Amino acid sequence: MKAEFFLADEAAQTEMGARLGKLFPRGVIYLEGDLGCGKTTFSRGLIQGLGHQGAVKSPTYTLVEPYLLKDHCVYHFDLYRLADPEELEYIGIRDYFDDTALCLIEWPQKGQGFLPPADLHLDFCVEKDGRSLKITALSPAGQAALQQLT
Repeated sequence: MKAEFFLADEAAQTEMGARLGKLFPRGVIYLEGDLGCGKTTFSRGLIQGLGHQGAVKSPTYTLVEPYLLKDHCVYHFDLYRLADPEELEYIGIRDYFDDTALCLIEWPQKGQGFLPPADLHLDFCVEKDGRSLKITALSPAGQAALQQLT
Protein backbone atom coordinates (compact mmCIF):
# COMPACT_ATOMS: atom_id res chain seq x y z
CA MET A 1 0.00 0.00 0.00
CA LYS A 2 1.31 3.45 -0.97
CA ALA A 3 0.26 7.06 -0.52
CA GLU A 4 1.71 10.40 -1.54
CA PHE A 5 1.42 13.73 0.27
CA PHE A 6 2.51 17.29 -0.42
CA LEU A 7 3.99 19.15 2.54
CA ALA A 8 4.02 22.88 1.85
CA ASP A 9 6.37 23.97 4.64
CA GLU A 10 8.15 22.98 7.84
CA ALA A 11 4.94 23.26 9.85
CA ALA A 12 3.23 20.79 7.50
CA GLN A 13 6.17 18.39 7.89
CA THR A 14 6.07 18.45 11.70
CA GLU A 15 2.26 18.14 11.69
CA MET A 16 2.41 15.10 9.41
CA GLY A 17 5.06 13.57 11.68
CA ALA A 18 2.84 14.10 14.73
CA ARG A 19 -0.16 12.57 12.94
CA LEU A 20 1.80 9.49 11.89
CA GLY A 21 3.31 9.06 15.37
CA LYS A 22 -0.13 8.87 16.93
CA LEU A 23 -1.12 6.17 14.44
CA PHE A 24 2.17 4.24 14.53
CA PRO A 25 3.87 4.57 17.94
CA ARG A 26 5.91 1.33 17.72
CA GLY A 27 7.82 -0.39 14.93
CA VAL A 28 10.44 0.53 12.34
CA ILE A 29 10.29 3.49 9.96
CA TYR A 30 12.88 4.13 7.25
CA LEU A 31 13.28 7.76 6.15
CA GLU A 32 15.02 8.41 2.84
CA GLY A 33 15.74 11.48 0.76
CA ASP A 34 18.53 13.89 -0.06
CA LEU A 35 20.21 16.13 2.51
CA GLY A 36 17.91 18.94 3.59
CA CYS A 37 14.69 17.31 2.42
CA GLY A 38 13.04 17.23 5.85
CA LYS A 39 13.70 13.82 7.40
CA THR A 40 14.80 15.26 10.75
CA THR A 41 12.06 17.92 10.74
CA PHE A 42 9.47 15.19 10.19
CA SER A 43 11.06 13.07 12.95
CA ARG A 44 10.96 16.04 15.33
CA GLY A 45 7.21 16.38 14.75
CA LEU A 46 6.68 12.67 15.27
CA ILE A 47 8.71 12.49 18.50
CA GLN A 48 7.14 15.62 19.97
CA GLY A 49 3.72 14.42 18.87
CA LEU A 50 4.28 11.32 20.99
CA GLY A 51 4.81 13.48 24.05
CA HIS A 52 8.50 14.40 24.18
CA GLN A 53 8.72 17.89 25.70
CA GLY A 54 12.34 18.81 25.02
CA ALA A 55 14.43 19.48 21.96
CA VAL A 56 14.83 16.86 19.26
CA LYS A 57 18.41 16.84 18.01
CA SER A 58 19.70 15.43 14.78
CA PRO A 59 21.65 12.27 15.58
CA THR A 60 24.11 12.85 12.72
CA TYR A 61 27.17 12.69 14.96
CA THR A 62 25.91 10.30 17.65
CA LEU A 63 24.22 7.83 15.24
CA VAL A 64 21.30 7.41 17.65
CA GLU A 65 19.34 9.67 20.02
CA PRO A 66 17.06 7.90 22.52
CA TYR A 67 13.80 9.47 23.73
CA LEU A 68 12.33 7.83 26.81
CA LEU A 69 8.61 8.47 26.74
CA LYS A 70 5.95 7.60 29.28
CA ASP A 71 5.24 4.06 28.06
CA HIS A 72 7.93 3.31 25.47
CA CYS A 73 11.13 4.51 23.77
CA VAL A 74 11.78 6.17 20.46
CA TYR A 75 15.22 5.72 18.93
CA HIS A 76 16.13 8.18 16.20
CA PHE A 77 19.01 6.95 14.03
CA ASP A 78 20.93 8.94 11.42
CA LEU A 79 23.32 6.68 9.54
CA TYR A 80 24.62 9.34 7.12
CA ARG A 81 28.16 9.29 8.55
CA LEU A 82 28.34 5.51 8.85
CA ALA A 83 31.41 4.29 6.96
CA ASP A 84 30.60 0.57 7.10
CA PRO A 85 27.31 -1.12 8.09
CA GLU A 86 29.28 -3.48 10.33
CA GLU A 87 29.91 -0.52 12.68
CA LEU A 88 26.29 -0.94 13.79
CA GLU A 89 27.29 -4.12 15.60
CA TYR A 90 29.65 -2.07 17.79
CA ILE A 91 26.82 0.14 19.04
CA GLY A 92 24.65 -2.90 19.82
CA ILE A 93 22.12 -2.16 17.09
CA ARG A 94 20.06 -5.27 17.77
CA ASP A 95 19.30 -4.12 21.33
CA TYR A 96 17.26 -1.18 20.06
CA PHE A 97 14.69 -3.19 18.15
CA ASP A 98 11.94 -4.74 20.25
CA ASP A 99 8.15 -4.74 20.36
CA THR A 100 7.98 -1.74 22.69
CA ALA A 101 10.14 0.72 20.72
CA LEU A 102 9.72 2.97 17.71
CA CYS A 103 12.87 3.19 15.58
CA LEU A 104 13.20 6.03 13.07
CA ILE A 105 16.11 5.39 10.72
CA GLU A 106 17.47 8.08 8.42
CA TRP A 107 19.75 6.84 5.62
CA PRO A 108 18.80 3.16 6.16
CA GLN A 109 20.61 2.07 2.99
CA LYS A 110 23.90 2.68 4.83
CA GLY A 111 22.96 -0.01 7.38
CA GLN A 112 21.85 -2.60 4.86
CA GLY A 113 22.19 -6.13 6.15
CA PHE A 114 22.19 -5.06 9.81
CA LEU A 115 18.74 -3.47 10.12
CA PRO A 116 15.37 -5.17 10.52
CA PRO A 117 12.83 -4.67 7.73
CA ALA A 118 10.76 -1.50 7.87
CA ASP A 119 7.07 -1.35 8.61
CA LEU A 120 6.88 1.99 6.82
CA HIS A 121 9.21 3.44 4.20
CA LEU A 122 9.09 7.23 3.82
CA ASP A 123 10.70 8.91 0.81
CA PHE A 124 11.08 12.70 0.91
CA CYS A 125 11.75 14.82 -2.15
CA VAL A 126 12.27 18.57 -2.43
CA GLU A 127 9.67 20.22 -4.62
CA LYS A 128 9.69 23.81 -5.82
CA ASP A 129 7.19 24.94 -3.20
CA GLY A 130 7.68 22.32 -0.46
CA ARG A 131 8.27 18.59 -0.11
CA SER A 132 6.63 15.50 -1.51
CA LEU A 133 6.35 12.53 0.81
CA LYS A 134 5.75 9.03 -0.48
CA ILE A 135 4.87 6.46 2.17
CA THR A 136 4.95 2.74 1.49
CA ALA A 137 3.49 0.36 4.06
CA LEU A 138 5.45 -2.89 4.26
CA SER A 139 3.74 -4.72 7.14
CA PRO A 140 0.18 -5.17 8.42
CA ALA A 141 0.82 -2.60 11.19
CA GLY A 142 2.22 -0.17 8.65
CA GLN A 143 -0.75 -0.71 6.34
CA ALA A 144 -3.21 -0.05 9.17
CA ALA A 145 -1.46 3.22 10.07
CA LEU A 146 -1.25 4.39 6.46
CA GLN A 147 -4.89 3.57 5.86
CA GLN A 148 -5.88 5.79 8.80
CA LEU A 149 -3.52 8.55 7.65
CA THR A 150 -5.05 8.85 4.20
